[in-house]
Amino acid sequence: MQNCPVARTLAALGPPSAVLVLSEAYFGTNRFGDFVRNLEMTESAVTARLRHLVKAGLLSREPYQEPGQRTRYEYHLTKMGRDLAPTLVGLMEWGETYLPGEEGRQVVLTHAGCGEAVTAQVRCADGHDVGVDEIVMGPPQPPDDEQPESRA
Repeated sequence: MQNCPVARTLAALGPPSAVLVLSEAYFGTNRFGDFVRNLEMTESAVTARLRHLVKAGLLSREPYQEPGQRTRYEYHLTKMGRDLAPTLVGLMEWGETYLPGEEGRQVVLTHAGCGEAVTAQVRCADGHDVGVDEIVMGPPQPPDDEQPESRA
């Protein structure tokens, strides 16, 4: 399983509640009390999830201090955490489509720049939409400068 990128990714994400913490961070939550309040989780659970996500490199822990208060910490997405956005958008989109809440769609993601829906899509490097039946898995190819020269 160590060589499986899906298994490694799931291990980095941790338990499902850690993914909820990460999702909150995408939408601007960065202070401990706000995570607790928004997620309706216990302080100890949020503490454990934040520690896990920081250790995994998905969030950073940054000190801040309000005047007259003790030092506290904010949690911010790292590049590694931000790069997971398409995956979380895909999970949200799939959940809204196949596991809708009792009251229907709960969340709609839109592009702030134009107002259109945000979706997760699978595309090749040339920009073609790719269906699951069109994906071929194989070993990585060496860069062009490392390709063995053919002899004619």
